[in-house]
Amino acid sequence: MSRIRLTIDELALKGFEGADGRALVHGIRSELARVLSDPLTRADWARSHRMPVLRLGPMSVETGTSGSRKFARGLAQAIGKGMKR
Repeated sequence: MSRIRLTIDELALKGFEGADGRALVHGIRSELARVLSDPLTRADWARSHRMPVLRLGPMSVETGTSGSRKFARGLAQAIGKGMKR
C-alpha cells in the first residue's frame, strides 16, 4: 500500500478562534500524516472501509495555541486508533 486517502467532511471548531483554530488544523494534519504513515500499524487498518462517525470520547482542551496543538495531537492519535477497529 502506498497511498492513504482520508476525507474529513466536516471539522467544527467551536471555541477555537483565529490562531488557535489554525494551530489546531495544522496540528491535526501533521499528526495524522505521522500516525497514518507508521508502517508498524498500517496492516491493522490497510483495508478500504467507510466510517460515517468515529466517536472518540471526551478529550480535554487547554487554552491558547499550545493547547490547540496538544489537542490536535491527541485527536489525530485517537483517529488513528479508531481506524484500527
